[in-house]
Amino acid sequence: MHLVIEPGRSAAHYWRDLWRYRELMSFLAWRDIAVRYKQTAIGVVWAVIRPALTLLVFVAFRRMAGLRQDAGAVPDVVLVLAAVLPWQFFSSALAEASTSLIGNTGLISKVYFPRLIIPLSAVATAVVDFAITLVMLAVVMATFGVRPDVRVVALPLFIALCALLALGLGLLLAALTVTYRDFRYVVPFAIQLGLFVSPVAFETSQVPDRWRALYALNPLVGIIDGFRWSLLGGRVGVDPAVLAGSIAVTLLSLVAGVWYFRRTERGFADAI
Repeated sequence: MHLVIEPGRSAAHYWRDLWRYRELMSFLAWRDIAVRYKQTAIGVVWAVIRPALTLLVFVAFRRMAGLRQDAGAVPDVVLVLAAVLPWQFFSSALAEASTSLIGNTGLISKVYFPRLIIPLSAVATAVVDFAITLVMLAVVMATFGVRPDVRVVALPLFIALCALLALGLGLLLAALTVTYRDFRYVVPFAIQLGLFVSPVAFETSQVPDRWRALYALNPLVGIIDGFRWSLLGGRVGVDPAVLAGSIAVTLLSLVAGVWYFRRTERGFADAI
């Protein structure tokens, strides 16, 4: 098969080319996974250690802050872990996607392919780690006798919502990082700050009423609440209005990210 590159042709057939190069995305994701755990003594176990340490810190925080729940409620360990995992997935996917173009400068400057594949492969890499941690969550839930009910069928929807939010913001930040390298330092700080303004160590219902509307502007609030709701049998609720807001912000972020990425994509090879 011969690929003819003509002025304007790549833009006209961009989405078809994106599908044609789907194997490249799989290869890049596999490469990133292999490099991440290369020459490590315990390999993919590192994917479990990170959320486990975060879990210990926030469970201890709940105890010191007096956020104990009533008897019969979801155990603190399960409640926190059910929020740590989507947060860890989002933060990892966003961090990887935002620096993905800078990390593949040689590929971008020498070979033609839809550049959107690179951030997509970064998010796919985070999905693999997330799948591993889901096994950890299943073990912890079984240990504490917490069983999901029929609501668990909605879990893939919240996972997809989390991935799309990370992708949309990741595309925007990846394109900005090519031109403004300062974003390499801004993104880790913003992610660290986001951990403390998301309902990881506590429930949204524990936020004072006067601050709840402002707090709900964080799109991760609805996603994390929905994640807990689908896994914990409805014992942790999700506000439909908050969830609708999270969906709206996610879609807006995705549209804005794709638009800005495509607008600046032609200059990546020169600016990078």
